[in-house]
Amino acid sequence: METASTLAFFLRHVAAKYPSRRALSVAAKFDLTHSRLQQLVESAAQRLLTAGIKPGDVVALTFPNTVEFVIMFLAVIRIRATAAPLNSAYTAEEFEFYLSDSESKLLLTSSEGNNAAQAAASKLNIAHATASVTQAENNEPELSLSLSQSDSVNSVDSVQSVINDPDDVALFLHTSGTTSRPKGVPLTQHNLLSSVQNIKSVYRLTESDSTVIVLPLFHVHGLIAGLLSSLAAGAAVALPAAGRFSASAFWKDMVKYNATWYTAVPTIHQIILDRHANNPEPVYPRLRFIRSCSASLAPAILGKLEEAFGAPVLEAYAMTEASHLMASNPLPQDGPHKAGSVGKPVGQEMVILDQTGRVQEAEVSGEVCIRGPNVTKGYKNNVDANTAAFEFGWFHTGDVGYLDSDGYLHLVGRIKELINRGGEKISPIEVDAVLLSHPDIAQAVAFGAPDAKYGEEIYCAVIPREGSNVDEAEVLRYSKNNLASFKVPKKVFITDSLPKTATGKILRRLVTEHFVSQI
Repeated sequence: METASTLAFFLRHVAAKYPSRRALSVAAKFDLTHSRLQQLVESAAQRLLTAGIKPGDVVALTFPNTVEFVIMFLAVIRIRATAAPLNSAYTAEEFEFYLSDSESKLLLTSSEGNNAAQAAASKLNIAHATASVTQAENNEPELSLSLSQSDSVNSVDSVQSVINDPDDVALFLHTSGTTSRPKGVPLTQHNLLSSVQNIKSVYRLTESDSTVIVLPLFHVHGLIAGLLSSLAAGAAVALPAAGRFSASAFWKDMVKYNATWYTAVPTIHQIILDRHANNPEPVYPRLRFIRSCSASLAPAILGKLEEAFGAPVLEAYAMTEASHLMASNPLPQDGPHKAGSVGKPVGQEMVILDQTGRVQEAEVSGEVCIRGPNVTKGYKNNVDANTAAFEFGWFHTGDVGYLDSDGYLHLVGRIKELINRGGEKISPIEVDAVLLSHPDIAQAVAFGAPDAKYGEEIYCAVIPREGSNVDEAEVLRYSKNNLASFKVPKKVFITDSLPKTATGKILRRLVTEHFVSQI
């Protein structure tokens, strides 16, 4: 008997409960109900079985945000295989690292293909197949897969007989590697289901919710918080026609699909705000909430979002190793949401530990540590990293923070990114927040740079708002008025762009390398 503690089983159960509700739309193309999506997934899963994909095999997928990706991802995890989604913008060298590190057996792409990924796959002798969904005569979408039948498979199981196990590794991703070479993170069916249940409960997602996906589906934020949690609630998801976020189409899609919420990174929230300031929409949907995650949201930006769109902005805290969500601010009906805090732990234990593993009191900073059913069992083939990450029986996030007297978490920064200026530890997040509260600054990043006198000194890079002429002197004047003197940046770089990761995260490490090399 199949246990209900796998994501694959749970999604089938929900599809059976809400068969005729809309599950997935591609803007301006088609809508799939939960039952139709499930049928497409089951038939794709059968094709993968026939092609010889076995339990535990890793299938790499590199697609834009398309219906093909969603169907193939769900089909892979349906047959007890492991999905390894990859950013389609990677170079051939990067694809080679990720495909070999994950030990992928098959590469799936769109029918257009991906030259860099295919070059890497052929070098590693990994098979390649394409998936495309087309509109049939009767307007029903149909999936075509360029998979050939495996010679070694004599009697293929029917997909109906495949029983998912909670310990099956369903998803294999790499950490964004803020400090070192990316580490492989296996997440099981049970990890994913636990996380999806946490997300559903804290945001009270139901079948009447609807969202537009703005983040890439090759990372946990878009994949788990946006897509899988919605499907597991019987709710609806729309993918942008362009296959990625488009500021000009975003609100039109949100209105068209009666969206009730969306989740994004601060960079995208800022783009949406700038567009609202310069080019407002005639009508905005009534949202239950707006969610922000993956990087720190400055209180000034949170306030502007709430004012502009009339919905509570709930900041959350997440990482790949926790199958995304760790903590979130609650909906207004469940408690206050605090600007500058990432809220309370959701469905897992959380403590602040000092370096000896002692639990810290409220308001005392230390390392944020967690444990729960959503947390990975460990990095792949990396004994040293696992020994460090699971010390004292807790998973160590690498973040410094404190819990306030209400149990809300406040992050101070990555342990490795705190700026140590002559023994004073300075939170770059705090400096960012002050800079971003300046009316003429669009984006800002503070970072530590080597300094002969203090060991490290604070620098910052600033992108001015369009049409403003903010200069270094003005940034310094504003900083001096709003920050303790030892936190004021020594040097200000005025720039028009900042190095970002594929998810729109500004990595301090990259910013540091970029600007320090100019000195």
